[in-house]
Amino acid sequence: MAGVRERLGQELFLRVAGPDGPKQAARIHGRPGPRWFEAGSPITRVHGDASMFVGGIRALLLQTLHPAAMRGVSEHSGYRGDMWGRLARTSTFLAVTTFGHADDAEAAVRAVRRIHERVTGTMPDGTPYAASDPHLLMWVHVAEVDSFLRAHDVYGAEPLVGADRDTYVAQAGEVAARLGVVDPPTTEAELAQVLASYRPELQATTEAREAVSFLLLKPPLPLVARAPYGVLVAAAVGLMPRWTRKPLRLPYLPISERTVVRALGGAATGTIRWAMAPGRDQRSQAS
Repeated sequence: MAGVRERLGQELFLRVAGPDGPKQAARIHGRPGPRWFEAGSPITRVHGDASMFVGGIRALLLQTLHPAAMRGVSEHSGYRGDMWGRLARTSTFLAVTTFGHADDAEAAVRAVRRIHERVTGTMPDGTPYAASDPHLLMWVHVAEVDSFLRAHDVYGAEPLVGADRDTYVAQAGEVAARLGVVDPPTTEAELAQVLASYRPELQATTEAREAVSFLLLKPPLPLVARAPYGVLVAAAVGLMPRWTRKPLRLPYLPISERTVVRALGGAATGTIRWAMAPGRDQRSQAS
């Protein structure tokens, strides 16, 4: 049983963290020096938990609903050809900025900002878009933070309570501000308000539905990882707001989501958490 758990955990870790994941983890956690965030603070507790696997998938699903953000992904990221590469880069960025040396975190932010400056294009109606637009950056940020927090509430080892919840939002906002987000939310209540303010702009475009279909039904995975990945996807879908289900053609089975899906999701994240435990080669704080 332990061998199966280790193999499953390793397969999923390698897909999310990428082939250089172990090497990256060694530098992130092993380089001595100052960090942006204190060990044990809310952001390290959330971003270091296996629930990030569920939260990361939910964030991708939710982000597809902004037409300009989805257009940028479709035209520049290539979700079909490099979905895992994109996910690995995102997870590495989160790990470096949360746990890494301050100099490495600064370098990671500068690298992402340079990439954002090159991601520009035009919407079907002729409106220009840019990944560096603070408004788009805010949407990506709040979709991620809301997803990570909700996944941690349900599947985290020790869910945040009380003031720690606002602290997490504020800490995540510190990184977002360095990326170019203007006045990111600093409390859970502000996070909910910002998310709600984007509702009039959101819609399920053809590109969004294609991306969701690919993410849910056609991931390029080895056979051993398909079943646990399916569980993580079901867990992520189960955390999506009800109003997103019909536009994105996501199932809505409230009873099953509260019982069977959560039980299976808990088992899957528990397996990943076991595989990520200190002392194992695949230890990582990826999302």
